[in-house]
Amino acid sequence: MKLYLSVDMEGITGFADDQFVDSSKRHYRRGQSLMTAEANHVIGEAFEQGGKEIIVNDSHSKMNNLLIEELHTEAKLITGDVKPFSMVQGLNDSFTGAFFLGYHARASQRGVMSHTMIFGVRTMYINDHEIGEMGFNAYVAGYYDVPVLMVSGDDETAKEAEALIPNVTTAIVKEQQSRSSALCLTPQKAGELLREKTKIALHNQQNVKPLIPPDHPVLRIEFANYGQAEWAALMPGATIEEGTTTVRFEANDILEAYRAMLVMTELAMRTAFC
Repeated sequence: MKLYLSVDMEGITGFADDQFVDSSKRHYRRGQSLMTAEANHVIGEAFEQGGKEIIVNDSHSKMNNLLIEELHTEAKLITGDVKPFSMVQGLNDSFTGAFFLGYHARASQRGVMSHTMIFGVRTMYINDHEIGEMGFNAYVAGYYDVPVLMVSGDDETAKEAEALIPNVTTAIVKEQQSRSSALCLTPQKAGELLREKTKIALHNQQNVKPLIPPDHPVLRIEFANYGQAEWAALMPGATIEEGTTTVRFEANDILEAYRAMLVMTELAMRTAFC
């Protein structure tokens, strides 16, 4: 049993705002330790349940947040930036299942620190299906016929996961009070929950199907302002839909759509938020 863990940061217990997830802010070092601890609870239980190999992909910001010196000794870590497939770097058809840990709700939705990739994205679609980071990453996993077995984060993240992936196991480590406040489990209780849910997810894996992406998907990203759309549309093949701030790209497959999304959001960040 080979497992893939994509670990984001906003959905870790105790994190209510960017003080824990921004490397320039005062609680970031604490955030690294808490993030690594949550990953370790899942890794440890997965090995106890028969896991043979576990690959962990650091999936937040510059993707060098997890403390390798504190990580479970039998896991392997993908760390650093730039990654051609970002939050799902290294995911392929050799894996039995995927776990998305520390995830958050998509842009324009309720949830602690909800967003999609950058704060300039209002919403994102594959064909007519509105998705966030979780949905896009699950589609890439589905391309390789890999099911997403478990998602952890706040209660809004769990709702999004359950609507997206039938029979997925969710671990709610905090409940949103607003976009920047949460009712949180202590790290100890969150650890107990994550271990329990990991065991359930692995025992339930036969009931979870991969999220199969559409053939020739159409990617549409609505940005907060027109300048962001202009930058994103500089990518060959991308166009701005008339009268909107939405950029459209017709892809050959979900992997091309994913890389197009990375390029467009990186370009969009070049404009000022004014």
